[in-house]
Amino acid sequence: MDKIVQYQEIIVKFLEELAARPYANAPGIERQVVTDSAHHHYQLINIGWHKGRFIYSPLLHFDIRDEKVWVQQNGTELEIADELILRGVLAKDVVLGFIPEPERVLMKYAAT
Repeated sequence: MDKIVQYQEIIVKFLEELAARPYANAPGIERQVVTDSAHHHYQLINIGWHKGRFIYSPLLHFDIRDEKVWVQQNGTELEIADELILRGVLAKDVVLGFIPEPERVLMKYAAT
């Protein structure tokens, strides 16, 4: 299987699993998976009304660039890179985009 297709499937399945978990503290908030497979962008967002306020909050954002999974946002308590690796993404193909590039070289994942 093509690496990009494999990584797309891993990301989407992972996001769908997380979206299925209820947001316990705010029953009016829905979790949505947003995918753009043509351009390789994937998000999990919280959206809805809670206590009279509209909530729109991206929890996770992944991009696939040059056959690597870029974690652009992690608003969860999960170790997202480790979760991806457990699901089949190679550690050398995970980039923590929200970490400054000079610091990424010190990590066990890809720097770029």
